[in-house]
Parts: sequence; structure tokens; C-alpha cells
Amino acid sequence: MTPKKTKKRADQYNDPNHDYFQYWQGREYEHEAEELAIRTLLKDKHFRSGADIGGGFGRLCLLLEEYTDHVTLAEPSKQQLAIAKDFLRDHPKIDRKLMQADALDFKKGELDLITMIRVIHHIPDPAIEFRELARVLSPDGYLILEVANYGHAINRIKHILRGRPLPLDPVDIRSKENQHIGEIAFVNHNPKTIIKQLAHAGLKVERTLSVSNLRSPKVKKIVPRPLMLLAEQLMQPALAKMYFGPSTFLLVKKAK
Repeated sequence: MTPKKTKKRADQYNDPNHDYFQYWQGREYEHEAEELAIRTLLKDKHFRSGADIGGGFGRLCLLLEEYTDHVTLAEPSKQQLAIAKDFLRDHPKIDRKLMQADALDFKKGELDLITMIRVIHHIPDPAIEFRELARVLSPDGYLILEVANYGHAINRIKHILRGRPLPLDPVDIRSKENQHIGEIAFVNHNPKTIIKQLAHAGLKVERTLSVSNLRSPKVKKIVPRPLMLLAEQLMQPALAKMYFGPSTFLLVKKAK
């Protein structure tokens, strides 16, 4: 399949030196925390068609299959899709398509459920992507958008101690020596800015969750994962309004 034309480059995960599947080894807490958030936001809902945009090797597609009749993994990296072919080998009904978020090869209103997790930290200005998501989302459909949250608790304390307000614009969190020309961007966003950008695209946020609240190598070494996840389940809604955790999940619908 030939993807739609796009002016942006989003194939950096074709780099053979970057093993995204291996990246998730040892991150079971983070993965399960994200699954918890998705289950909380979707509850007993069921959908006709869904897509995981920028879903890598299909990590979350297995979960989406529980909530939709048909799932598409939409991913701009041929390398990730090749890994997905093996990862999803026992799930033949999950389609794998080469496309990226600013040029989605779906019809207007085609998707009832969209997830875009761990993607916009690579997109400093997601305005085009948000318009595309609004275009392909059905009138009564849902989008679950994950935001790498710059305003998490630790950063907030740092800014208070320095007497500085949290920035509204995206913050490049790479070190200067790692900011190479052509390298994939890596930014943290202010969730309040993202909510405004979604509104400009005709999308409104219905619910927020604070996710991966206990993300810490030290905590993971000390606290058993089941106990961490029990605490995580309680913390996700309780700390949502504070944007406490490093990851914010937004449940989004089209504005009426």
C-alpha cells in the first residue's frame, strides 16, 4: 500500500539501531499502567472500527481488539510493521497499514475509536495531526490521546522553586549534543495547550487521567508491580486535575 503524501518525515523508527520492541522489555509497569487507563476510559463501550495511530509493533492493538470489531495498526515505520507481522501473527484480523498521523488514509468519519499513545512527544506542533484525527473520527467516536506531560509534579516543583511559570510551548527535552539535524523530535507538552489545540481542531476533552504516576527505576526495584498497579489505578483519576504524572491521557470527542 502506498501511503498518502505528506510533508513531514516520521520514519525515524526505521533505524535498525533502534529496537523499539526491546525498549519495552522491563517496562511492564508502564505498559500495564497505559492499559489500565484505556480500560478506565472505555469501560463497557464497544466500537465498529478502531485504529492505533503510530502504534509501533502493535503493543496496544491486542487490547483494542477487545473493544472493536476491526482494528488497524497505522504506523509510519516499515521496520515496526515488519516486527508487528510477527508480534500479531495470532491476530490476523488486525490490519497493518503504512501511514502517519498527518496524512491518514482513512475516509471521513470512518473510525469510531482512535488511540494515539506515545506519539505527540515526537510532534512539536500537532495542529495538522489533530485536524486529521478530527476528520477521520466518526461523529460519536472517541479518541484517546496520550500527552507527554511537561507539567508533571517534579517539574512543577522545580519551576516553583525557581520562581518561573510552566511554559505553554513544547519543551525539547533532549540534551544539546543529541539535537541533531534530521533527528526525530522529542518534546514534552503542556496539557492545557494541547487541550486548546484540540479545540481548534473541533475536538473536546471529556475526561483526563494522570498515568504512570510511579514511573521511577528506584520505585520499580523496591515495590512489587502488582502493588504499584493497585496504587496506579487509584491515582489515575484522583491526580488527573493536577496533571501529576509524566503522562496524561485525554478522552476526546468531536465538539457538537
